[in-house]
Amino acid sequence: MLSLPSPTHLSAWLSRLVQIPSVTPEQAGPRSGEAGEVRISAAVAGWFAQFGGQVHWHEILPGRSNVYAIWPGRTERWLAVDIHTDTVGVEQMSDPPFDGRIADGRVYGRGAVDTKASLAVVLALLEAMHAAGQQPESNLLIAATVDEETGATGAPGFADWLRARGLLLDELVVAEPTGCTPVHGHKGLVRMEFTAHGLAAHSAQPHLGRNAILVGARVALALEAEHNRLQTTPASALGIPQLTVVLINGGIGRNVVPDTCSLAIDRRLTDGEDPQAVTAQLIALAAAASLLPLTTEVWRQIPAFYQPSSGGLVTRMAAWSGQTPTVAPYGTNAWAYGDVARERIVLGPGSIDQAHAAVEWVEIAQLEKLAGVFARWWGL
Repeated sequence: MLSLPSPTHLSAWLSRLVQIPSVTPEQAGPRSGEAGEVRISAAVAGWFAQFGGQVHWHEILPGRSNVYAIWPGRTERWLAVDIHTDTVGVEQMSDPPFDGRIADGRVYGRGAVDTKASLAVVLALLEAMHAAGQQPESNLLIAATVDEETGATGAPGFADWLRARGLLLDELVVAEPTGCTPVHGHKGLVRMEFTAHGLAAHSAQPHLGRNAILVGARVALALEAEHNRLQTTPASALGIPQLTVVLINGGIGRNVVPDTCSLAIDRRLTDGEDPQAVTAQLIALAAAASLLPLTTEVWRQIPAFYQPSSGGLVTRMAAWSGQTPTVAPYGTNAWAYGDVARERIVLGPGSIDQAHAAVEWVEIAQLEKLAGVFARWWGL
């Protein structure tokens, strides 16, 4: 039986990972260091190879590559872990973002909980497995994926890679901070922007213009009414859909009738809702509320993820972690793998409450718990 990595060793691995900046380029700023996943992908690939993995690079976006590694097992089954390597921005942090300090039973820094904690546990276990000359019971595939925080391109890229090789995973864990609780479902989303197009004029003669902000306000109120309607619909296994106006922008001067007004929205989907159908319904709703020409930009469409809690993977993970399976309101990469994994869950150390925060941290005890769960899952 494998000796599990010590708390000191697990926290040292995580501290090392936090010290490698990997801020998603869309949120990079003066404090971000080198943006993107280039440095961490190279480091992880080196460690994968050092610990006996068969390493594969997969460019998803220019200069941004998923890194996969395979450890052959003693059976024909396939287990996989998807861990995204990008983090959100650090400009809002009140804490040093990349010092990776270890204090008070915690590891601090951007990515400490989302999701370098899971990556640290995986690397520590792979290191121990290699040092002991052990082999996992099932074929083991670790995917370090890019671009989860903004573009959501890394996960579908990994799914495409699996399809191209005819690989069907038996069990997949998507790493996110869940308190080591197996999450078997979460909402999907539609994100889009509406722009009302009016006519500029001097504000002393507003009747000569067409005020786009007033129309934007009408659209916003119509969207709020739709959100209120959704709250009266029957709850599904994932709860009730949500609709939020998240951004508004319009106007060019204090003495000019505004000729454009843009509104961005976030619509959370429950199981059974089709993202394209919801998108079409929202476009029709906004158009009906607008007295001006309206254009639409769709940013992202992601279906909900849900599977019953009675599955074998969920049941075993719940028993090993001592946690009751649940569903989550936030999104993860799990949506992308419906046809390439027989069973999938979301699982990882720490709380989502610390993710994206001004001070980010994870408890070292949570790293220990995940190490024990994964060691049993891998048959070590």
